[in-house]
Amino acid sequence: MATIYDVARLAGVSPKTVSRVLNRDAPVSSKTRTAVIQAMDTLGYVPSHAARSIKSNKSGLIGMITGAISNADEAAAPTGLPELFIVQGAQAVIEKSQKTLLISDTGGRLDRVPNLVRTFQEHRVEGILYVADYHKPLELTLPGQGVPKVLINCFDAVGTPAVVPDDEGGQYALTQAAIAQGHHRIAYLTLAPTLEATKLRMRGYRRALEEAGIGFDGALVQATDLYGTPGEHQLIWAAVDKFFDTDAPPTAICCGNDRLAMAVYGILRRRGIAVPEDVSVLGYDDHRLISETLFPALTTAELPYSAMGARAAQMLLTLLAQDAPSPSSLPNAPIKISGQIKTRASLIAPRQAAHGNVIHLKGRNEI
Repeated sequence: MATIYDVARLAGVSPKTVSRVLNRDAPVSSKTRTAVIQAMDTLGYVPSHAARSIKSNKSGLIGMITGAISNADEAAAPTGLPELFIVQGAQAVIEKSQKTLLISDTGGRLDRVPNLVRTFQEHRVEGILYVADYHKPLELTLPGQGVPKVLINCFDAVGTPAVVPDDEGGQYALTQAAIAQGHHRIAYLTLAPTLEATKLRMRGYRRALEEAGIGFDGALVQATDLYGTPGEHQLIWAAVDKFFDTDAPPTAICCGNDRLAMAVYGILRRRGIAVPEDVSVLGYDDHRLISETLFPALTTAELPYSAMGARAAQMLLTLLAQDAPSPSSLPNAPIKISGQIKTRASLIAPRQAAHGNVIHLKGRNEI
């Protein structure tokens, strides 16, 4: 088995120079680095990562716990975009730091998380990123005292550093975009009221209306979701019906996510209501497989998953660079990441007809 001394001899350098190349702890010329790497390849030399990490107390490994793999095709859950976007954002930052990201999947089981943390500890990871499948409070206490951690898409009661989407700000900006086009009757078809995102987005919706001097109308808010409820399409249809069972129907409808907006497109078209000529429709997430392929293309708020993953990775690397982070150096609240409003063809100014342009939906059994 080749040793570091064999590599040094073949490369024509000292063992200390080989060590510098391996550990990246001192400047080495490009020519010398190439010679050492070629010698390692020729001899089949594999450095002992375990031995180096024990000596330096730094493994160069970052652990990530996520359900991105097992949940990739799961539609019956209140997720936004696939968690994979968060993973990609974190990986891009970790790679530039010359550390290695180890990913462990939960298999959709929360009870596996403590064991995954312990396994990462056994492999001497320097820090851990924990990714939730949607914005919510963390339902367990993570073990691993002394290992820096950053939560993504969730938060806990003990103040673990966390990165979450700015749901309130996103819905506020989206509602403002509709108001800027001249809409005053803006309906909101929400996801489940118990979701953290729904509570925050409702605040943003109401704040935008209030600042514009538009009174809140509870009849223009209906809750529904797309997540496996029997007869879910009929529930969505009933919610949309309620919006138009009035002499003052909405001219724009905000939807809890892009999949919900897609269902609303179909319901409106079945009832002879044109999008956006009769009613503008707005989504949430910017799930581009939906938002860019719907006709007309969907105006929506970006759920900034890639940016969240990148910001969390940067935060963890900053913590690792500090020998002993003081409490004052840690954020005292989750970091909120804002996304952009993607304005597309589904949002236009409301049409003003000579006779008030009152739109009524036909009943489900009418042709």
